[in-house]
Amino acid sequence: MPKVVSININENGGVPKYPVDKAFIGKHKLTGDKQNDTVHHGGIDRAVCIFSMDLISNLQKEGHPIFAGSTGENITIEGLDWKSLKIGIKLKFGEVEIQLTNPTTPCKTIAKSFKNNQFIRISEKKYPGWSRWYARVLKEGIVSCDDKVLIL
Repeated sequence: MPKVVSININENGGVPKYPVDKAFIGKHKLTGDKQNDTVHHGGIDRAVCIFSMDLISNLQKEGHPIFAGSTGENITIEGLDWKSLKIGIKLKFGEVEIQLTNPTTPCKTIAKSFKNNQFIRISEKKYPGWSRWYARVLKEGIVSCDDKVLIL
């Protein structure tokens, strides 16, 4: 069963985001997480960013120095079939329900997570199924590490 393996925030904004045991996810963001660039991050349709621990592990095997939270995701999930995700899918973990809105577009702020700064490695356009995802919050609440992830 898929589960939450890391919850990541940065009180000062930017990346990397650092692990916490649990967090409140509100309509606009996780409590304690700051976005420095609110034009491209945060808000109703980008309140939460999720990524796959399975993909992170594969990227590490390719030699990238990526780790949970290093590319700015708030929730890192293990065991979910990432290639099956698409806009509109609803997920539940802890008390929280989210709906996927868009794959994210990688930018240079996450370059240090990739060998030779190849942040384009997680571009949905170039590498379908390898992107982080933005989501809107349908039901606010607390999420904790090891919470099961359900597709609704």
